[in-house]
Amino acid sequence: MTEEVARKIKSAFGKQQVDIYNVKDSPDEALQQYDNLIFGTSAWGIGDMQDDWERWIYALEKIDFSGKKVALFGLGDQVKYPESFVDGLGTLYCRLPDKSVVVGEWPVKGYKYYFSLADKNGKFVGLVLDEHNQKEETDERIRKWVLQLKKVFV
Repeated sequence: MTEEVARKIKSAFGKQQVDIYNVKDSPDEALQQYDNLIFGTSAWGIGDMQDDWERWIYALEKIDFSGKKVALFGLGDQVKYPESFVDGLGTLYCRLPDKSVVVGEWPVKGYKYYFSLADKNGKFVGLVLDEHNQKEETDERIRKWVLQLKKVFV
């Protein structure tokens, strides 16, 4: 589902060049060539980050994010896991060494959950999608989020 969402995000950027990488196959050096980055993750089980991120999560701590802008998106299931909704996204955010580079926060309105590591001060740290329970909202949420990103990705 995360890969499918990444393709939708790429499509929403229209003619702008957007490259998609799978974190399990991508060298750390690939990040250095971009000024604007979008990281996406799902949450497995009770909020665990998807396995492919395990190697990369430590690599993030070594990357110089100076001059870069980083947007995040995460998938979760607010009905089955309301106590750990999109915690993978929150973990990803927490592991970024410089939070000041993060752009693209997203409102918590429209979601029903008890707790989320991705909820910081009443907003999500990035785009949140629930493909299990709100799939009909996905395309519009992506459209709005990408419009937001186009204003800051210059």
